[in-house]
Amino acid sequence: MFDIGVNLTSSQFSSDRDEVVTRARTAGVHGMLLTGTNRHESEEAQRLAERFELCWSTAGVHPHDSSSWSPEVADAIYTLVNKPEVVAVGECGLDFNRNFSTPAEQETAFSAQLAMAAELGMPVFLHCRDAHDRFFALLEPWLDHLPGAVLHCFTGTRDELQACLDHGLFIGITGWVCDERRGLELREMLPMIPANRLLLETDAPYLLPRDMTPKPASRRNEPAFVPHILTRVAQWRGEEAQWLEAVTDNNARQLFNIDF
Repeated sequence: MFDIGVNLTSSQFSSDRDEVVTRARTAGVHGMLLTGTNRHESEEAQRLAERFELCWSTAGVHPHDSSSWSPEVADAIYTLVNKPEVVAVGECGLDFNRNFSTPAEQETAFSAQLAMAAELGMPVFLHCRDAHDRFFALLEPWLDHLPGAVLHCFTGTRDELQACLDHGLFIGITGWVCDERRGLELREMLPMIPANRLLLETDAPYLLPRDMTPKPASRRNEPAFVPHILTRVAQWRGEEAQWLEAVTDNNARQLFNIDF
């Protein structure tokens, strides 16, 4: 299994980061993509990917942090994405739900990162929340110039999912789908996603699957729990978990051009 979304730089992992990686390995997680969300977190994610075997990272600026975008930050991200551990530009995109950065700041940072990815021939690791129309208005002109893209942690509507698929995006599914309160609509949409466009992720330490038994003592999510997500997703798609694991692993290899 490959977890495409691990926030291993989070302070929630400060006291036991090595043990978290070990538990993931023991659980059958063959590789992890560590998420970079701003300059500092991207630099730290790259260092961790260099340190831990079979880990890679992204480098970019999340829409929440778009107000930090500057020529200096752009240069730092450009330097990072040329390192061998870094296999995607992002997490980047738009988030009009909270607007921690203004929409204009978000659009500037997003467009700049799409241009960078196109220049370097790298895939993009995308975020979109409450910004679907504007997100695609900015993304669509670049798609023919990118080797691939994944919309990480998809929680949108049926129409939004169809638009993502029509535009050739991979879809990242998290433990949100295991939530009996908020995940039912997404659960029903799972069969819409072609198997060769599906990727799995925990988004750890966030989005702990609510249906785990026994429930973990902590509410912190870990990459060791991606097998639970795989099992549930396979069940709701009517597929064998072992088969789906092989397909989603191959999707990760294809999108990020990695070997594990």
